[in-house]
Amino acid sequence: MKSLTTTELRALFLRFFGERGHTIIPSASLIPENDPTVLFTTAGMHPLMPYLMGAAHPAGVRLADVQKCVRTGDIDEVGDASHLTFFEMLGNFSFGDYFKDDAIAWAWELVTKEFGLPKDRLAVTVFHNDDEAYNIWKKVAGLPDDRIIRIATKDNFWQMGDTGPCGPCSEIFYDHGPEVWGGLPGTPEEDGDRWIEIWNLVFDQFEDLPDGSRIPLKQKCIDTGMGLERLAVVVQDVDSIFDVDTIQALRNKVCEISGKEYDKDHETDVSIRLITDHIRSATFMISDGIMPTNEGRGYVLRRLIRRAARHGRKLGIDGAFLAELSKTVISESKDGYPELEEKKEFILNVLNKE
Repeated sequence: MKSLTTTELRALFLRFFGERGHTIIPSASLIPENDPTVLFTTAGMHPLMPYLMGAAHPAGVRLADVQKCVRTGDIDEVGDASHLTFFEMLGNFSFGDYFKDDAIAWAWELVTKEFGLPKDRLAVTVFHNDDEAYNIWKKVAGLPDDRIIRIATKDNFWQMGDTGPCGPCSEIFYDHGPEVWGGLPGTPEEDGDRWIEIWNLVFDQFEDLPDGSRIPLKQKCIDTGMGLERLAVVVQDVDSIFDVDTIQALRNKVCEISGKEYDKDHETDVSIRLITDHIRSATFMISDGIMPTNEGRGYVLRRLIRRAARHGRKLGIDGAFLAELSKTVISESKDGYPELEEKKEFILNVLNKE
């Protein structure tokens, strides 16, 4: 397995798909442009939904990006070793161009050859009646039958809602080894941490209509996504998201400021991880123009800042400290998001004022 930094993984992903005819587009804002139903951009496909529905994207029919995302639905879980409110989603997209053959072949090539993940530690899932995807995986990857797993539940079928585009999914899983509890997808132990999903391919090929019927989609599309932080855990062979290089640097800065040691006390670790996560989210949210307020997304930002400050007090930190941590967020992420450095003083001023 290759040793790659988070910055290198991000760049390698974009180069790989750029060489295969994809236009590299910048991340959209964390503030959704055309969806008033949600507060934040929550997935790589989120800003591209109009093009899945048939609109023509000005950059073409093959796109790739690294999308900033915020999800706060499980905010109370943040503080454990795996939950984040802010994350980056690697994605490649096809709107009426290539479909399952290329999407699967490129995913396998990137994961095994470019990222260097060993084939004997990988498994894939397909929707239970998607024989086409099953046969392509068999041909491309040569995996044994018990490593191409048919799943009949909604876990392997994506739907936008009651109406709209939908289609079967295919996911790539990585095996952390027998020393970690858990089983393959579809087994009673699937919720364990041994087998972890690293890539989701969505084959949009149907449309659900208001009358409950389902018809073929006018243009077949590919929507694939891979969480950068989760991928880095695998490639860097570390125990949790908070051990990944860029996040670890921020985690260590929290320890430096607080004078606390990581991985010695559970409650202390919870506070360190929560502060690490929340200041990442707050920094990126402010850079996209979100300001602390008492409603909407501004309230979420205010809650993140205040929770981080409160846990800082629990660690014994006196005085303002979040702006200092934000400097580390900016230095670790500016290669992928140069706007962080450009807006540095603004971000720090907002944090200090709040």
